Amino acid sequence: MTTLILASGSPRRRLLLGELGVPFEVRPTDVDETPLPGETAEELVRRLAVAKAEAGLAAASARSGEAVIVLAADTLVSVGGEVLGKPVDEADAARMLRLLSGSRHQVLTGVAVAWADGGAAGRAVEVEVTHVHMASWTDEQIEAYVASGEPMDKAGSYAIQEVGDRFVTEVEGSFDNVVGLPVARTRRLLADAGLDLPEPPGDQPPEV
Repeated sequence: MTTLILASGSPRRRLLLGELGVPFEVRPTDVDETPLPGETAEELVRRLAVAKAEAGLAAASARSGEAVIVLAADTLVSVGGEVLGKPVDEADAARMLRLLSGSRHQVLTGVAVAWADGGAAGRAVEVEVTHVHMASWTDEQIEAYVASGEPMDKAGSYAIQEVGDRFVTEVEGSFDNVVGLPVARTRRLLADAGLDLPEPPGDQPPEV
């Protein structure tokens, strides 16, 4: 039996992974998320996702002889060439929201899978990119949103599935990706790694 591990403490990723209908364990990993000089947003989310998946696999290696698949992800926002992670404080959150106000920006999630089964091991990583159009915010709206506390653990300082959704006018691509985990891409990566997944409800054959 294969153990699936989610190497993330994000409640949003837990909910999205749960949509696949397979049991999993949550074991967050701690890696240095400092960008390298000249690193693009895509390069950064790819590198961090791999680092988290590999750290999760290393931590699970004590389970001798057990097949393990570790899923990790990292989400960032990019606008005007600037990479936005989670804000460090309220002032940083307000600064990010001013940058995003009235913009068409990118949300990028690196999704990595690392696995080991006896002597066999491997890894795969892909990046999902979604373009988000955001309406303009007033200074009063930014102040109220920051005061709510919602932006403080979100890449780009907003949550599309919560109050931030009121300011999103269009999403080009995966909505789940903006929340934090592109479900369709994740399903494919896990299946390619050998995980037995139930068919999505929409793909069930009709009853005879």
